Amino acid sequence: MKNAVPQVASLLLEKLLLLVHVRALPAGTEGGESPPAASGYYDTSCFRRGDLLEVPRTLFVHFGIYLGENRVAHLMPDILPAFTDDHRQIQRVVTNKRLILGVITKTASIRVDTVEDFAYGGSILVNHMDRLFKDQVLGSEEAACRAEMLVGATAYSLLWNNCEHFVTYCRYGAPVSFQTDKFCETVKMIIRDQRSVLASVLVGLASIICLGLAPSTALPTIFITFVLWMAG
Repeated sequence: MKNAVPQVASLLLEKLLLLVHVRALPAGTEGGESPPAASGYYDTSCFRRGDLLEVPRTLFVHFGIYLGENRVAHLMPDILPAFTDDHRQIQRVVTNKRLILGVITKTASIRVDTVEDFAYGGSILVNHMDRLFKDQVLGSEEAACRAEMLVGATAYSLLWNNCEHFVTYCRYGAPVSFQTDKFCETVKMIIRDQRSVLASVLVGLASIICLGLAPSTALPTIFITFVLWMAG
């Protein structure tokens, strides 16, 4: 339990920036990031239409549905579809700015990219989640058709409508996110631990000492402490 608070802080930061979830920066744009793997880097001969592809990152996994011919449908936060219907602009590589603005405004697109652009140099697992949905796996063609029908702009939510919800709906018929479930369970553990109440009081007192006693410092301290106390 003592590592729960740092874990949640890391989860929030990673999920917000999406820098380990999906790397979509063009080479040389920011931070000297490596470019996506060159075409042909992945052996797509072992992929079948309708397969669920997973790309593990540091704390999260990115998901997509293989459509055949080196194409993957996947959900990504993206602000651009809210402003234009120009497919050529939307299909360009998604920058971090577009990603973050998409997360903030809760807009996204289900897009089709090459396997190389989808995986961005990461290792790929194929149908790894099937073991969790033994009797719910839909036909491969049905899964691919579902993904193709959903391509386009869509709403986005970090917890309730992300790339994992998209692929589990397509392949298993129900939108589920085990990453979200794990995150929520961790948050519950923190709320139930009464030490979080003490932590909120100490943070509140520190803000009052540093910023002075005012409604903007006192009210959040009282409210957050009360909520944590009642929920614990």
